Amino acid sequence: MAFDDAAARRALRSLFDAAVASADPRKVLAHHLPEKPAGRVLVLGAGKSAAVMAAAVEAAWPDVPMHGLVTTRYGHGYPTTRIEVAESAHPVPDEAGATAAQRMLDLAAQAGPDDLVLFLVSGGGSSLTTLPAPGLTLPDLIAVNKALLASGATIHEMNCIRRHLSAFSGGRLAAAAHPACLITLAISDVPGDDPTVIASGPTVPDPSTFEHARALVAHYGMTLPAAVIAHLAAATEESPKPGDPRLATTDYRFIATPLMALDAAASAARTLGLTPLILGDALEGEARELGTALAGVALSARAHGHPLPAPCVLLSGGETTVTIRSPTPGRGGRNGECLLGATLALAGNPGIWILMADTDGIDGSEDNAGALATPDTLARARRADLDPRALLAGHDSHRLFSTVGDLLVTGPTLTNVNDFRAILIG
Repeated sequence: MAFDDAAARRALRSLFDAAVASADPRKVLAHHLPEKPAGRVLVLGAGKSAAVMAAAVEAAWPDVPMHGLVTTRYGHGYPTTRIEVAESAHPVPDEAGATAAQRMLDLAAQAGPDDLVLFLVSGGGSSLTTLPAPGLTLPDLIAVNKALLASGATIHEMNCIRRHLSAFSGGRLAAAAHPACLITLAISDVPGDDPTVIASGPTVPDPSTFEHARALVAHYGMTLPAAVIAHLAAATEESPKPGDPRLATTDYRFIATPLMALDAAASAARTLGLTPLILGDALEGEARELGTALAGVALSARAHGHPLPAPCVLLSGGETTVTIRSPTPGRGGRNGECLLGATLALAGNPGIWILMADTDGIDGSEDNAGALATPDTLARARRADLDPRALLAGHDSHRLFSTVGDLLVTGPTLTNVNDFRAILIG
């Protein structure tokens, strides 16, 4: 089928919606639950999807006595009847998250050998359960978090550092729950679906060390509080490692991943007459640079039919990084920055439309999931007296896409399988 601007926009939105729907806990979680236990059920959880995951457990096991506590981002709550839902801050942690994390550790410590502990984890869990290790304070970890977000470090590297400053992550929750059986149900929001990275791995062994964390701090030249530097140097209490007997009765199950979401979008694309190509579910790197690279692939498809001819859609996931270079950065998340980089590289080339968004509905700290770009985005921006290159240099993509009316605003989706990118070549 031929795609005009309106049809291309509808198609891109439908692909995004298909990706998000594939990760909806209300539809997929029940299939991953174990046999009902003989003992008690304790439900704990952290992440942007924690509340709706808890509700899905309650719906799947209406006759099973259970109690517990999950914490989610402010505004991401969902009604539950047996499991308490707390809310805390993301991406900069607050005292509410620390309190929730300590309460979960205390509850886990009460579980016995006949009990089942379900841990429901999704994106954002690291911030939402920021509990300082002994000798550190929450302001210390808030300062670390801000330094991490501005450093250009990958999510794998960020969470290595976080695990060595925490009393909750890096396998510590699982250790507290021993000897109970602990099953983690996870929605992955990280490249590679590494359980040690999702919410900084509170229920899995941590293969990294204090030495690794110190090396990353040095590599990125981070300026951190003196107490944090001293804690990393002292290295007095390592996180539980592979083979730790306290983690012998644990299991880890993925209920949704970025690749599952891309597969769902690819299936939806075929129904629209588009040939899909999944470029990968773990594309990383500097956001604007990845945008330029993806634009190059799109231009090749448009001009030469490689890697596939139009009409087609290039799909990808993963998590880019934004290294703050401007002393006065503007507004916008990594998807907006990646999209603006791609839009500049396309330079108004006809027949190419793009959607880039975070599947949780929030790109960075703004109220939009991401944005769309069309062949005339740059022209419309310039007619509004905007300088797209200057806005990219100032990390101000939100201003451009807001001004031209192309922000994608969905509200919280209550799930999170990382970033979703779709480039439609008509």
